[in-house]
Amino acid sequence: MKARNIFWLSVILLGIIMVILGWVMSQESRLAKKDIGKPEKVIILVQPGAHLREVARELEDKGVVSDAGILVFLARLSSDEKKIQAGEYEFETGMGYEQVLETLVKGRQRYYKLVVPEGYNLWQIAESLERTRIWSGEKFLTYAKDKVFIRSLGLEVDNLDGYLYPEGYLLKRYETEKDIIKMMVNRFNERWRPEFEERAKELGLSQYEVLILASIIEKETGRRDEKPLVSAVLHNRMKKKMPLCMDPTVIYGLMPGFSGNLTKRDLQTFTPYNTYLYSGLPPGPICNPGEDSIRSALYPAEVSYLYFVSKGDGSHYFSSNYSEHLKAVETYQMKGK
Repeated sequence: MKARNIFWLSVILLGIIMVILGWVMSQESRLAKKDIGKPEKVIILVQPGAHLREVARELEDKGVVSDAGILVFLARLSSDEKKIQAGEYEFETGMGYEQVLETLVKGRQRYYKLVVPEGYNLWQIAESLERTRIWSGEKFLTYAKDKVFIRSLGLEVDNLDGYLYPEGYLLKRYETEKDIIKMMVNRFNERWRPEFEERAKELGLSQYEVLILASIIEKETGRRDEKPLVSAVLHNRMKKKMPLCMDPTVIYGLMPGFSGNLTKRDLQTFTPYNTYLYSGLPPGPICNPGEDSIRSALYPAEVSYLYFVSKGDGSHYFSSNYSEHLKAVETYQMKGK
């Protein structure tokens, strides 16, 4: 007898639910037909910890749904009331309740694109973040130099230049500066191939030393065909115990206060990154290199070049001895002066 009562009670409840759902759908259909205007885009911010009832009320106020109570009822019916995700959402007026609820529960948020070009350093990435007016460039820089945070990422370096992989990133509204840094370092770890690790060991270089070389290559030339040649110059100079004498390293040592015009005085300024005054590699990467530069650092061209000079058109003239280099400097840099 009890089982029969439970059965009929279940049938009645199911019937009530079906009637309510039918009414909801008819109301939604009726309102959709009534609304002959063009749907308008509506931006809604769902704060962390926000209750669905508050969000539903705002959605009703802005015309996304016609009745906040119906949205809350449907969420409770499907046990989704507490599953909505914080973030920034883009809706349209007159959307269906189920579509709105699914968007909130699955976190289909608006994204902000952050583009990090190859060769950007910490300060340039920070400026890009600051321009979003959502994230703080200052906080980004603080975390990128925070040794405790850096160690939590499995790295033992002074700052994260070299490990912030240059690429396009899609960011959600409530991701933090720490989240963004983790995303970039994780992307680097994904791009660092096992073959790179094996090749570095063959050359007797650590991963960090490879990144230092790659960062110099990245800043010295934007031409893919020249990267292995610049790499050869660096490797050949190190083998001969010659100073690298690379202007971009000097500039990095003067950051963030570099004026933009490299002077003779700058070349004589003592910083750990002045490769005119100190032989060997600088203490860290001077930017965040892309894969072409990393590969070139690992696979330099088999040439004897020790020098190169800009030809003024984006390309360089490479030479193996100093007298040839001086002639190239006279040809390409002294003309017109």
